[in-house]
Amino acid sequence: MRGTATGLNTPYPLGTLLPPVLQEDELLMRLTEAVDELIAPAISALDCLAAYVDPALTPPDFLSWLSGWVGAELDETWPAELQRTALSRSVELHRDRGTVEGLRRQLMLLTGGEIAVTDTGGVTWSAEPIDHPESQPVPHVTVVAYSNTITLAALSSAVAAAKPAHVTHEVHLEQPPGDVTGAQ
Repeated sequence: MRGTATGLNTPYPLGTLLPPVLQEDELLMRLTEAVDELIAPAISALDCLAAYVDPALTPPDFLSWLSGWVGAELDETWPAELQRTALSRSVELHRDRGTVEGLRRQLMLLTGGEIAVTDTGGVTWSAEPIDHPESQPVPHVTVVAYSNTITLAALSSAVAAAKPAHVTHEVHLEQPPGDVTGAQ
């Protein structure tokens, strides 16, 4: 816990801010030293605030806190570097959210491999009002990932979270081209 750092000093000791006549009082100086010890973690946190809001510098346990600020969804099982990259690219990913290109970019970041995304399109129009919209084809997306770094279940879960709710999906996990390990 950051608030319990031992030996942390404040750069602004309160005792030195007192008039010289009060600095001669030993009890008052010990009291200001105790207050300095109490407020040193807060001063340190404020002095380092820029590092806490920078995805590249923030402590690993602050990544989920920072992701909540920008609306990014991070999986705590991801390595810290992947979480940092996803967080730093969150604006770009949000801008394209719900599109084929946005889904492809998000899955490329997650898998580190090539992603092929095809969709049936989900927009129709008519000059006449439609009484039965269920007669329209259901929007569908198919994702083929070429990666050995993710499971099919994790990939399917990521697709389900990233696509629009009304769109059905199908996910395939393939061996990357040129990979002779055969691992899946």
